[in-house]
Amino acid sequence: GAAATRAALAGAAVLSARPAGAPWRRSNYAGRPVTLLGGPALAAAATTSAVLGAPAGARAAAALVGTVAGVVGGYDDLAGARPEQVRDKGLAGHLAALRAGRVSAGAVKVAGIGAAAAAAAILTRRGTGRGALLDGVLTTGLVAGTANLLNLLDLRPGRAGKVGALAAAAGVGGPAGSLVAGPLGATVATLPADLGERVMLGDAGANSLGALLGLRLASIPGRAPRAGLLAGVVALTLVSEKVSFTKVIEATPGLRELDRLGRRPS
Repeated sequence: GAAATRAALAGAAVLSARPAGAPWRRSNYAGRPVTLLGGPALAAAATTSAVLGAPAGARAAAALVGTVAGVVGGYDDLAGARPEQVRDKGLAGHLAALRAGRVSAGAVKVAGIGAAAAAAAILTRRGTGRGALLDGVLTTGLVAGTANLLNLLDLRPGRAGKVGALAAAAGVGGPAGSLVAGPLGATVATLPADLGERVMLGDAGANSLGALLGLRLASIPGRAPRAGLLAGVVALTLVSEKVSFTKVIEATPGLRELDRLGRRPS
């Protein structure tokens, strides 16, 4: 995963310097120029390595959620920057756009990731009956919800990458741990460029990594732990509509220092 990421980032650096890389260029929170091409690089490396390492029953699901989340996330990175879609952010923004008769790039992304998550639930289904249906709901929610939640954290250099790496490291153990071993290496290899403010993960990188992490969470034995994790993901997502994660992190000792670790002074 790490080797694939380094190669992909090298390619992204070459493309970024050319006219073809112009649509991916942005100014970050501090006004410094960055490229969103780090996101597709991470998505490709994390997905490929997840498929290679995943248990046989999860390979197709990993390929599906990692690829779809990366593609629709990349679409949102590009189309969501258009002037008419700048305000279509968050759940409230997407709903407002729909009420106005417009389909925002974010809504397309949500629908794409949701569909891929539901398909992954079918691909990894075990058993039949009500239990299998409940498992499918939990898998769909965890994959789609974690993809979205990690993206909500991508507001400062390295933040989403740090959270993603910690989550992947926590999930490396167990029979399904090999699913996130490659993405862990890919994420760690991306952090220097992310913290150095040369690249941003954007929706492509954060959504793809988050979807793969969600698939790992969905493999945890026992419905109660999975239901609890999904409840936490949903709660944090709803809270994000009203509360700034950045303000909470800055006001919390420990989280503040971890968030700033390795970052350039703003």
